[in-house]
Amino acid sequence: MTTLLINTRVKQGHIAPEIQGQFSEHLGRGIYEGIFVREDSGIPNVRGMRTDVVDALKEIHVPLLRWPGGCFADEYHWMDGIGPRENRKKMINTNWGGVTEDNSFGTHEFFDLCEQLGCKTYVNGNLGSGTVQEMHDWVEYITFDGVSPMADLRRRNGREKPWKLDWFAVGNESWGCGGNMRPSYYGDLYRQYQSFLRQYNPDSPFKKLAVGANVDDAEWTKAVLATCFDHAQRQFHGFMDGLSLHYYTIIGDDWRVKGGALNFDEAMWYKTMQSTLHMEDLIRMHGAIMDQYDPEKKIAMCVDEWGAWYDVEPGTNPGFLYQQNTMRDALIAGINLNIFNKHCDRVGMACIAQTINVLQSMLLTEGGQCVKTPTYWVFDLYKDHQDAELLDSCLSDVPRLSIDTAALSGKIDDGTGAAARSSVEDGFLKAERFTLPAVQESVSEKNGVITITLTNLDLENACPLDIVFSGSASLSDRTVTGEIVHGTMTAHNTFEEPDCVTKQAFQDIQKTDSGLSLRIPACSVLKITVQ
Repeated sequence: MTTLLINTRVKQGHIAPEIQGQFSEHLGRGIYEGIFVREDSGIPNVRGMRTDVVDALKEIHVPLLRWPGGCFADEYHWMDGIGPRENRKKMINTNWGGVTEDNSFGTHEFFDLCEQLGCKTYVNGNLGSGTVQEMHDWVEYITFDGVSPMADLRRRNGREKPWKLDWFAVGNESWGCGGNMRPSYYGDLYRQYQSFLRQYNPDSPFKKLAVGANVDDAEWTKAVLATCFDHAQRQFHGFMDGLSLHYYTIIGDDWRVKGGALNFDEAMWYKTMQSTLHMEDLIRMHGAIMDQYDPEKKIAMCVDEWGAWYDVEPGTNPGFLYQQNTMRDALIAGINLNIFNKHCDRVGMACIAQTINVLQSMLLTEGGQCVKTPTYWVFDLYKDHQDAELLDSCLSDVPRLSIDTAALSGKIDDGTGAAARSSVEDGFLKAERFTLPAVQESVSEKNGVITITLTNLDLENACPLDIVFSGSASLSDRTVTGEIVHGTMTAHNTFEEPDCVTKQAFQDIQKTDSGLSLRIPACSVLKITVQ
């Protein structure tokens, strides 16, 4: 019998709301058509922001939004996106599809969106093709309340008071699309650029974020920290508040061949789960390096790009990264959010890529229609973890799944009538054997309410579970409720059938002398609330 032991007396850290952050880049239909439409489009909106999208994102309590990129950030010049829209400079989006970017969504629109959402703001500065002056001026334009050239320009453009800036990143993926830099060179540039990002509002300072590693590049983490660290003073002098980490879940062993979002077999399902679980290894590895320079954990690890990356949907622009979203993505989201919660002493912010119509999105739009994905419903389950205290919890006797990719390959059931194929025989996956834990969890408490989230990645078997509470009074006078997102592995929502996968009530929970007893259904993400 699998047992979850929860010690309610031991708090292991504070779960920052920003762990459930979102990312919206000028990419495909993420901003345009997804978030922003013309006021006269016929789609209900408030100053161009789609009402259905804003309302849906408010329901899951989006805590933070990152913008304008991504790779786009390092070719974005912010002054092209202010002033009357008809006068804004057009550009070519060379990173994503080669389409024309008309800059009709710029700084004013972004902060308007965040104010409508009630979320924190994360702006990514242009280090790759920008200048120190340009970055300095942008921060002044956003945050300065006095008399200055940039503050006066903001007022002439219709905004009297400064906005609230919460996070500002100096560059993006500077090891790749952001400049192909060496880590020590980037570290020196970071030291220089951040020096001119003035804190014009000392009562409400923004946090400065440095570019961290791609996946398992430990040398980048070591070199950037070593370059930015003041060895004489044994500190960072407060000019670094966060270090990013980027990691995407992919299926195969070749980054260039990712597989489809819908047409996959059981071997590909479990290979995806193995890839997802690697996130914890990366957090531990980079966290250990950060501990050497920052043992008090004042610098947050910011996993500001994560999620599933598949081949684009057939017939769509390959540069738009539009993909469907199934129960596989629901499990990816649940597993990652549990991992971030369990490492909340170091992980202070994370942004799934991306919010709408791009990669592992919350929402899909088509004209005036808007569909909530399985991933959306998982974020809805997990929102009660925001701003909660992580409780000490431990799983024992978790079933381990013995995976043989050759034996599982070829079992496809995506409901489209597509011909079955074997991912191993096609050479997409190699024949291999590995094991995976079937269940993952995290537990938190806020205002006396305990939130337990569980994932069962086993496609066939429910997992019997006893939950034992240590340090708490009897549950006899407490209310226990459950909610679940579950379905077959390829279950997904479409514009024709938008409710195939939703959040549902889960009632199969029994109170016991020591806690609770239940069975976690196969292929599911489950939340239990004790209040």
